[in-house]
Amino acid sequence: MTVEIWTILFVGLSFILYTYIGWRSRVKDSSGFFVAGRGVPPIANGAATAADWMSAASFISMAGLISFLGYDGSIYLMGWTGGYVLLALLLAPYLRKFGKYTVPDFVGDRYYSNVARLVAVVAAIFVSLTYVAGQMRGVGIVFSRFLQVDVSTGVVIGMVIVGFFAVLGGMKGITWTQVAQYCVLIFAYLIPAIALSFILTGNPVPQLAFTFSDIAAKLNQVQADLGFIEYTQPFVNKSMLDVLFITIALMAGTAGLPHVIVRFYTVPDVRSARYSAGWALLFIAILYTTAPALSMFARYNLINSLHNQTIEEVHQLDWVNKWENTGLLAFEDKNGDGRLQMTPEEPSNEIIIDRDIIVLSTPEVAKLAPWVIALVAAGGLAAALSTASGLLLVISSSFAHDIYYRMINPEASETKRVFVGRIMVGFALVIAGYFGVNPPGFVAQVVAFAFGLAAASFFPVIMLGIFDKRTNKEGAIAGMVIGLTFTAVYIIGVKFAGMEPWFFGVSAEGIGTLGMVINLIVTFVVSRLTPPPPAEIQEMVEDLRTPAGELSAGAAGHF
Repeated sequence: MTVEIWTILFVGLSFILYTYIGWRSRVKDSSGFFVAGRGVPPIANGAATAADWMSAASFISMAGLISFLGYDGSIYLMGWTGGYVLLALLLAPYLRKFGKYTVPDFVGDRYYSNVARLVAVVAAIFVSLTYVAGQMRGVGIVFSRFLQVDVSTGVVIGMVIVGFFAVLGGMKGITWTQVAQYCVLIFAYLIPAIALSFILTGNPVPQLAFTFSDIAAKLNQVQADLGFIEYTQPFVNKSMLDVLFITIALMAGTAGLPHVIVRFYTVPDVRSARYSAGWALLFIAILYTTAPALSMFARYNLINSLHNQTIEEVHQLDWVNKWENTGLLAFEDKNGDGRLQMTPEEPSNEIIIDRDIIVLSTPEVAKLAPWVIALVAAGGLAAALSTASGLLLVISSSFAHDIYYRMINPEASETKRVFVGRIMVGFALVIAGYFGVNPPGFVAQVVAFAFGLAAASFFPVIMLGIFDKRTNKEGAIAGMVIGLTFTAVYIIGVKFAGMEPWFFGVSAEGIGTLGMVINLIVTFVVSRLTPPPPAEIQEMVEDLRTPAGELSAGAAGHF
């Protein structure tokens, strides 16, 4: 069978499975819609968390960025995995013990202020929309290749599918769908990596082949021959300071991501939250230890397949023609010598490859079986859809629960709250779809912006809210507003307004670290210059850190 038939088969079967799970898990009450009724077992929640967290950026784009950046691409590995450890060990159990639906709920009650809640809602929506735009772009790329349509059409198709799952089953349906999606995406990632590892090194274990074979030395030599810096040489594409800032922003951003944090509210108790965090870390590590090996294998294969070939020779490759049709792969014989050269200088480079197609195209470049190519397409869709669904629920709950129910209509019925939540999913989809069609960068870059915004807005107020009972509402509001505003202005200025990265050359992806530090300082200082929180709030924070029992004290009155 052809790749297209295999793709229709795998994608069709996986979608039938997701639809069945979503239909069986459909809900009518707000607890089921927003936190899956708090009845998800730890191992299932671990798989769902891994699928939710390993987005299109992890599956589709991360290996592509590492392929292009070499050593410097390790920022994504260190930042995202380190951040998850930070979240699992430092924040998640306490947030689960607090027992609220959402991060704005925690902020509003901990800082006894609806103004703080509203600022947190704005930050959650801002972060989640930025993040979900990257997922929609990933979905569009997959559909554009395997349905042979343009990326914009692919994004629209993805919008319809994501909206269906999010609206139907809420968090309960999404959770169990994500368990299935994790199984699909991890097999789709591992099978081609194992095959390539065996073909290129004779060792079927990618992690061992990456470490102990001579593939790195071979790629370094190929790079040197073409005029590139060696693949494993550090700080070539980014300065040491920028690497540090991006890594910290990704770590703190992970620990402040609303759609990941809400996962720990779906389990029965604090103990289950700890166990699900451990399971998720194991499930995540399987992909993240494979990614650097796949990145190296992919770059080596691409150079060998395309460099110094004639345009006629490359067009004899079926995968080349199909990726050219998407507009994500292009060739131009600029010097007229009849052959295509891959060079480090952009003006003379004759092979233009979008970083986001590296993982999806690698099985085709390596001439793997058609069913493997199709499986990767199904895995890419599973990764993008699982995260997009979770993000849409965050946006939905921010409006329906944190604004509508907690601030506008506290008497709203369960049915009314769920209805408002579903309407908000539709609005969020339209905005996310627009940015999926008109992205500000590659998938992983767009996602990195979201992490920077999360680091600059949420991480300090969550951490201080748990570990410093003296932090008050004035400090939290000032810190979030200033941190988020500074980071957003810097990112928008650098990416859209032509502004030079003025802070020691730190990129838009890394500026969230500075925003986080500013937020932390402002929150701490303002809290010390203004009256302390009420006694009952301070007692609540003390109780939050005790090892036993669930939080029973209610929040104080609202500002």
